[in-house]
Amino acid sequence: MTKFLIGLFTGVALTILTAVIVVFALARAGGERQPAVEQGSILVLRLEGEIPEKAPLQVPLPFFERQAPPTVKDVWDALRKAAVDPRIRGVLLEPRGVQAGWAKLQEIRAGVENFRKSGKPVVAHLEAPGTREYYLASAADQVFMPPEELLNMKGLRAEMTFFRRTFDKLGVQVEILHAGKYKDFGDMFVRDKMSPETREVLDSLLDEIYGHLVSTVAAARKKTPEEVRAMIDEGPFLAKRARELGLVDDLIYDDQVVELLKKRTNSSEIKQVSLRDYAKIPAASLGLEGGSKIALVVGQGSILPGEIREDPFTGDSGGIGSLTFNKLLKRVADDASIRGVIVRIDSPGGDAMASDAIWREMKRLSRKKPLVISMSDVAASGGYYIAMSGDEILAYPGTFTGSIGVVFGKANLRGLYDKLGITKDFLTRGRNANLDSEYLPLSEEGRRKLREGIDHTYQTFVTKAAESRKRKVEELEPLAQGRVWLGVQAKGNGLVDELGGLDQALELIRKKAKLAADDKLTLVMYPPRRNVFDVLFRESNETVLELGVARRWAERIGISWDQLQLWSQGGMLAVMPFDLAVR
Repeated sequence: MTKFLIGLFTGVALTILTAVIVVFALARAGGERQPAVEQGSILVLRLEGEIPEKAPLQVPLPFFERQAPPTVKDVWDALRKAAVDPRIRGVLLEPRGVQAGWAKLQEIRAGVENFRKSGKPVVAHLEAPGTREYYLASAADQVFMPPEELLNMKGLRAEMTFFRRTFDKLGVQVEILHAGKYKDFGDMFVRDKMSPETREVLDSLLDEIYGHLVSTVAAARKKTPEEVRAMIDEGPFLAKRARELGLVDDLIYDDQVVELLKKRTNSSEIKQVSLRDYAKIPAASLGLEGGSKIALVVGQGSILPGEIREDPFTGDSGGIGSLTFNKLLKRVADDASIRGVIVRIDSPGGDAMASDAIWREMKRLSRKKPLVISMSDVAASGGYYIAMSGDEILAYPGTFTGSIGVVFGKANLRGLYDKLGITKDFLTRGRNANLDSEYLPLSEEGRRKLREGIDHTYQTFVTKAAESRKRKVEELEPLAQGRVWLGVQAKGNGLVDELGGLDQALELIRKKAKLAADDKLTLVMYPPRRNVFDVLFRESNETVLELGVARRWAERIGISWDQLQLWSQGGMLAVMPFDLAVR
């Protein structure tokens, strides 16, 4: 009876929601036109929150449309359109609370610098800025902030949380087996501090990112690296001090920034165009597209086996499903209108077998179409595995990549069950039938079998990486060991071919596909932006809502949904050893 009432309530709620969405969708279909961009307009790049690679779900309701974050391609596309659009006089950059890795920040910052080559002004106005926001703003001609603001730039740190002592108190025992001395995924469960290997890697990553930050700010603000390092040691900064040090040009409010832009563009009035509206302007209308079609295939999130259902609230798939992604690759491979493919990877890895299945499909795609791999914030472990098609790989200096290694984890909850008064009894057939029981520790035989599988998977990973990079196994193996590299380090070690982003990937695919230099390439996103109807009617109503609610609760308690799925499914994982956000 309860299940019936839940189903009835769900059906009614979805019917009402669908009716509302249909009304708005019909209204938009009847009246929506391309936004008017008037002469003398300013493009406002208000970047806030997450900047994903994959296009979010399209919900034809005003509130949801305003909340939908722009993708990296949206920002890249807007800047290159604005550079040639005679109606756009300049750009107002307003980053706030940006949640993106250093690779995405480098892509956007490079886009701003390319826009400046048009001779049009770029002005940045900061509110509640941190290091990420200042890094982006430093690409502008001038940087401003309000008089009573705080520039919260004080350096970088990497920190890890460990649960070993908590698990000891709970009576939970976690066993981790890994191949590669740097493959420390799971250390948070079995240690109470960083291992020497983890500390070595994180020190190396911090040094590279910090050095890039310092040199970039120094060049932008016409300082020496030594001066910038000394400044950062003094941070965070009150607005007045930031101006005294030359980190910002002046302390003014947002309305004063608009007045300043009027003077710089010799305009009596400034029309502001939002990124969301400007994204609707076709690049072809400005002569930037219209030629050969190039597919931009996006793989975002952890790699999981099978099909992946999308979140009905956000459209987020929560990962890269091997079957789902392979269908997408086959669709692109079979499309005769596609002249070349850029596969954009933003993944820390995941299930080893699923990664291998995608790797094979990537190899098959490579035989049919010219292919280039473009790495985003992270393409590590399984994310690097699926990039090993043998084609050119591009990464940003700040891309986390490599981590060629394998890990297996198992929790023994016997001690916790004892505290709760829970017991289990078994009947088994087969020596290793209890191998994955959460009530028993690993036996020596079980540990031996798992070690055999992990070592085999690791050797396969290293061998395929060596073949992809056209190197001997013994040359590449020291670069494996589960170690995470930044893109600039990976380039020096021969794990990637070039440093660069979307612009460089397009030029490389142009050469591989032997397309003319004057061919206006059209970049087509895969998967395309989907609307809410695609998700609501693909699965049963109950399944759809259960999935959405489960994701929300996982986020509330600070658990990554795709990582939770990985652990719950078990198996050998080719996953980045830590979820790293350098702040």
